[in-house]
Amino acid sequence: VRVANPIGPGWGNPQDGKFDDVRLLGTDGKRYGPLPREWAHYRGLYRNGHRAVISYSVGTTNLLEEPGVVEAPAGMLFTRTFNIGPRDRVLVAQVAHHADAAAQIRDAAHLSEPAADQSPAACVIVGPAKNQPSGSKLTVANRYLVAGIEPPMAGAKWLSDGHGNLRMRIPKGSAPLRFTLWTAEVDRPEQAAGVAAVKLAEPNRDLSMLTHGGPPQWAKKISTRPVIGKSPGPFAVDVLTLPADNPWQARVRFTGLDFLSGGHEAALCTWDGDVWIVGDLLDAAKGLTWQRIASGLFQPLGLKIVEGRIYVTCRDQIVLLRDLNGDRETDYYENFNNDHQVTDHFHEFAMGLQTDEKGNFYYAKAARHALPAVVPQHGTLLRVSPDGLKTEIVATGFRAANGVCLNSDGTFFLTDQEGFWTPKNRINWVQPGKFYGNMMGFHSIKDPSDAAMEQPVCWITNSFDRSPSEPLWVTGDGWKPLSGALLNLSYGYGRIHVILHEKVGDKMQGGMCALNLPDFPTGIIRGRFNPADGQLYTCGMYAWAGNATEPGGFYRVRYTGGPVNLPIGLSARREGMKISFTDPLEKQAACDAKNYAVKVWSLKRTAKYGSNHIDEHPLEVKAATLSDDGKTVTLAIPKIAPTWCMEIRYTLRAPGTDGKAINGVIHNTIHQLQD
Repeated sequence: VRVANPIGPGWGNPQDGKFDDVRLLGTDGKRYGPLPREWAHYRGLYRNGHRAVISYSVGTTNLLEEPGVVEAPAGMLFTRTFNIGPRDRVLVAQVAHHADAAAQIRDAAHLSEPAADQSPAACVIVGPAKNQPSGSKLTVANRYLVAGIEPPMAGAKWLSDGHGNLRMRIPKGSAPLRFTLWTAEVDRPEQAAGVAAVKLAEPNRDLSMLTHGGPPQWAKKISTRPVIGKSPGPFAVDVLTLPADNPWQARVRFTGLDFLSGGHEAALCTWDGDVWIVGDLLDAAKGLTWQRIASGLFQPLGLKIVEGRIYVTCRDQIVLLRDLNGDRETDYYENFNNDHQVTDHFHEFAMGLQTDEKGNFYYAKAARHALPAVVPQHGTLLRVSPDGLKTEIVATGFRAANGVCLNSDGTFFLTDQEGFWTPKNRINWVQPGKFYGNMMGFHSIKDPSDAAMEQPVCWITNSFDRSPSEPLWVTGDGWKPLSGALLNLSYGYGRIHVILHEKVGDKMQGGMCALNLPDFPTGIIRGRFNPADGQLYTCGMYAWAGNATEPGGFYRVRYTGGPVNLPIGLSARREGMKISFTDPLEKQAACDAKNYAVKVWSLKRTAKYGSNHIDEHPLEVKAATLSDDGKTVTLAIPKIAPTWCMEIRYTLRAPGTDGKAINGVIHNTIHQLQD
């Protein structure tokens, strides 16, 4: 690093010019999150060809800033070109930091004497307080830091805080300012004059010319041929082939999707920071067309389209993509909300993006891995107001909730991953204000016992799903046999499950059963039903531990007709288990108790990673009966009791002499038995 600033405010507080960092203080003693909006606010980033312009405010003053580099024989200059609006008070900018706290400001033209008023017009140098012995090895602390401003600004003044920080005082005034601030580093003081003599080509350029959209960066559209699936069963999977072979060598590991108006097109974000638009989905057999519209985002893991506008959940912000000139490419990456409290820990992903009827946005923030929380957002479900101005913590105690599912009653379904204080994967029914078990998340819970946390709908063991992702409701009529059902997607194995759930008292309990589909080749993490064709579109990727290791995937799962033969309801009774199916069963097989196998086990929740199965043992199925409509089986299980984990295996048949076999596995949890 040649020139750098310390972590902290880049501008002094507009109220008093001080740089005291008032951001959130983490438990590690470091500061996190953005500055207060009344101090400074990052608005967004304009892209115009190879140029980038940052838009922000300091107090009531609006600024545009373009970073740059100038290579000159005398050295490399790092530039910051500013367009600054009217200022109702003096502003102070942090320019650079010197490792020697005793460094002094000197006029580059007269190095032997300090600058009397600390405002030489062209250049200053901040260097070591004492000359180094001839032939001594230069270190960071005794190199020379050169800075300058072009063109000269009346009333500007260089400042030093006595701790190695070089700053610039910018006078108040109603007239806009345009200038370039530059910095460089040299080994010897005599090099400073050579650096200062470099003339910039356009130091006072008008940056607003770059804020209306520029030429396309990714003009080439990619055509792919989908693989239309065929299946003898009720579901077929179409592989919507990715634009993996593209001129930019961009990886396409998809992590979020939503549909544009009409359902013909979808927008998808990638783990590597891109956003693509693909069409025509409703005529996919003829081929797909992909257009890259955005890049450079920070690990996006959720995407939502609201009134035609594309919002993306990134690790550092929710960004709103704006096309300013009609070519569909993003010209302005607007900061919709950057209340994110981002530390440098790898595990704190920001996952999913959904909106409620009031326009609030929701996403989940993971906790740190094997380490206690540092900031209040670690291990939480978060709500962002419709205007993006406010972020609230809805619930706590999560480890890595991979996405969010909203319910009509104001509750949520979130999954969570096995780990420390999380003995196995969880499917959670989330109520505002509740705690969901991860003691390493940020919360106020002091009691580590199981009684202090909300129990999940079900605990899911590794062999069933090693990493559940985002639940979603079946909407529309495209999947009519499962209309209104709750699904869950599997990153770990690339599967789709039906979540069977019932509310007993104030708790939710139930289990999951997989759709009869081959495993997807990539982990599935996001899905949405297309309102146009009623089918499920899913996307996923491989980036961390999982069995489905294809780098990325985009799929359509079509209901083709016929019986689905899936469990759709599960109820734990004092006499046994009641299982409802989508379609009628053959009576003889359904009423044969030997066609069912049930076992149970417990888990132990501790500060250690995961849990073994404790006291795993079978339960006798004494009898099985079938309802008059042939869709509900009741299993008589004399020793049934509340249990952390239960597995129900069944081998049944569809009606008719040639009825096909119906094999399935349900994993579930029982908190309370109903009468």
